[in-house]
Amino acid sequence: MSVHVDFLSLSERARQVFMTVVQNYIETGDPTGSRTLSRSITASAATIRNDMADLVDLGLLQSQHISSGRLPSELGLRYFVDGLLEHGKLSEIERAAMEHECSGGDIQPDQMLERASSLLSGLSSSAGLVLAPTKSQKSIRHIEFVSLGPKRAMVIIVPDDGMVENRIIPVPLGITNDILKQAGAFLSEKLYGKTFAQMKDAITEEINARRSEMGDLTQKVIEAGIAIQLDDGKLIVSGRSNLLQDMGASNDIERLQFLMEQLESKETISRLLQDAVDANGVKIYIGSENKIFEGSGHSLIFSPYTNGSNEIVGAIGVIGPTRLNYAKIIPSVNCMAEIISRRLSDLAT
Repeated sequence: MSVHVDFLSLSERARQVFMTVVQNYIETGDPTGSRTLSRSITASAATIRNDMADLVDLGLLQSQHISSGRLPSELGLRYFVDGLLEHGKLSEIERAAMEHECSGGDIQPDQMLERASSLLSGLSSSAGLVLAPTKSQKSIRHIEFVSLGPKRAMVIIVPDDGMVENRIIPVPLGITNDILKQAGAFLSEKLYGKTFAQMKDAITEEINARRSEMGDLTQKVIEAGIAIQLDDGKLIVSGRSNLLQDMGASNDIERLQFLMEQLESKETISRLLQDAVDANGVKIYIGSENKIFEGSGHSLIFSPYTNGSNEIVGAIGVIGPTRLNYAKIIPSVNCMAEIISRRLSDLAT
């Protein structure tokens, strides 16, 4: 969303009033009155009230009550974020903490995403969000089986994004390591480059065509190995309790509950993933700009991340009140998305 307001047509004092109201809102969440503004701006309270009235007419400020001070409107916050915000720089300590959470030779991609979500929650004092990739669109690179005993085996599926799938499956008695090796080699050859969604149909067709060449036990291992339940992606939300800090009245709690319900719906996950694909870097929704947040009054700052093939597979970000510290959170989200993309690329090689 782009906001076209001729900010330069306003007086220097009116611009100062607007910026002070926005900064105070981000820091405290409270409205700012003319008397408070007159302490830092060289003008009478009456003159400042006139400036505030002009800003209200432009749609940049709003009031909760006639007698109260002014708050930035969603339009005002959008204008501030798009045209006036100076992004902060992450400290070396903050960057190192992000790298550390996503590093470690034995860390699994799911663990990395959960840690990243938790870290962003802590840095922002809001809720960290990660949209994990849907399994159905991942391409398969390698499959193998490992014996776990007489009746169990582990199937290991390595997709193109490096997010390894490990599943324990039942196998018939009499399965040898040679049979498991044969089944893994067969699946790796036939499924290389195919997606999880294509996996079952492709192998069923191959088994039917080569049934006479394939032993019964090998067929059963292969069929068990491809019986992987697909999903629609998932949303990892850390620090939900942080969202309660700005909640007061019972209707605020109800709005937060509505937001959580929205976030858990498959439609929301699909929509956010599409937004991530369409986004060019960090994307910001303020309040009702997105239907997901119009009932709760929250903002979302998120950025897509890519897999080893440089394809967008998910997104990471922060959900919080509209008074988020945009200057700090935007570079934090952008940095974390870059780290995750690089890490997934490393895992895929």
